[in-house]
Amino acid sequence: MAVVAFIPVRGGSKSIPGKNIKNFNGKPLLYWSALAAQENREVSQIVIATDDETIAETARGFQFSKLIVYNRIPENANDTASTESVMLEYLECSNHSDTDLFILIQATNPFITSIDLTKGLSLIDNNPTASVISCATFKRFLWNRNGTPLNYDYRARPRRQDFPGILLENGSFYINSVSNIKSSKNRLSEPVLICEMPEFTSFEIDEPEDWIICEKIHSKNILSNIEKP
Repeated sequence: MAVVAFIPVRGGSKSIPGKNIKNFNGKPLLYWSALAAQENREVSQIVIATDDETIAETARGFQFSKLIVYNRIPENANDTASTESVMLEYLECSNHSDTDLFILIQATNPFITSIDLTKGLSLIDNNPTASVISCATFKRFLWNRNGTPLNYDYRARPRRQDFPGILLENGSFYINSVSNIKSSKNRLSEPVLICEMPEFTSFEIDEPEDWIICEKIHSKNILSNIEKP
């Protein structure tokens, strides 16, 4: 059984032009998600699926031994194309076994580490028919538009340290078997298991303001650990 890390990146970002290869704490943004997969012993291949030759050249420049570039078709790289469409496109023309594991990794969450992937894969070890989604604890009080609280009782407001919060999909990674993805045509299928990541991983890079915040968070929580002797 092979474990494939699949990272779809296209060249047409509107909110932050060229964001996937824009310098993020000294490396192209794409580098950090690819690094997590490269350092994970269970991942056998990293597939960068892109329509952009500059992104492809940048990815090859990482010189990661597991990394290959897949040239996605234009129809699955436009503004309306779903991530599932390029996943299925790749699986249809690859020779992966139905029992292989497929990890969808999103480059816009640079907080992923090899350890996170190991935790997610270990959940599949005990539940081979399940899929896995990464989530972060989200400690915010939420309300419905009709003026009713969604996740707490305002008459007994808990202290933050006593509040368990809820789980927020952080868009970092998803794990499923090739067979499940082909049959459901979705990155997830039931039963869905949760791989919890730290609260700071709830931040994603969608707007220019996010970039500044995420660089500081990444520097404190990820880069500092990498640079330790």
